[in-house]
Amino acid sequence: MMPVIHIIDDDASQREALDRLLSASGYEVRSYGVASDYLVSPPDARPGCLLLDLQLPGVNGLELQAALHHHPAYDRPIVFMSGAADVRSSVQAMRAGAKQFLTKPIDRDLLLAALKDALDSDAALHESEMRARHLHAAIESLSSRERKVLDGVVAGRLHKQIADELGVSERTIKADRARVMRSLRVNTLPGLIKLLLASDLPSAGWRCKSARPGDKGAPR
Repeated sequence: MMPVIHIIDDDASQREALDRLLSASGYEVRSYGVASDYLVSPPDARPGCLLLDLQLPGVNGLELQAALHHHPAYDRPIVFMSGAADVRSSVQAMRAGAKQFLTKPIDRDLLLAALKDALDSDAALHESEMRARHLHAAIESLSSRERKVLDGVVAGRLHKQIADELGVSERTIKADRARVMRSLRVNTLPGLIKLLLASDLPSAGWRCKSARPGDKGAPR
């Protein structure tokens, strides 16, 4: 999946120069003269980043950066550029999460390095979100009892305790746990807990943070 660099700059000659440079470097590029043009274009689900001018007519770069948090379909890592060294604005942009703040005229190698870092960051985020979606789907496929077994295992309860709570045999709980592990594609309890913690899923009864690999009472 080829990432996209979205250039937002009201200077047409600057946009064209950047478009030529980045296209020649193997990137797909989309250009916009003002912030509103970017926000009214169809959202692109592919990984990407914004190469965003600080001074824009209407909504400026910092205002767009703040607004993107309310428009997640358009929110991408930002590399800011400005025609003047503005320390206050650069600090504000970086504190709000910008990947880099570059002053025009921009050094080619510095620009390409900043964009690569921003694109790598967004690609990693997309991969993490995809893993979380797959995990959601796998958990949704579990039966009601298997989800209760998952709750109990992650909370650190013994198989016997879970069996007593659910009114089934310990052997049944072990079989349920094995199916849960297969469904979630993990082989060990530490791997299961790491997967759930990394996914940033709502707890839904799982007390992941209280159940650490090796804790006393963890199911074996």
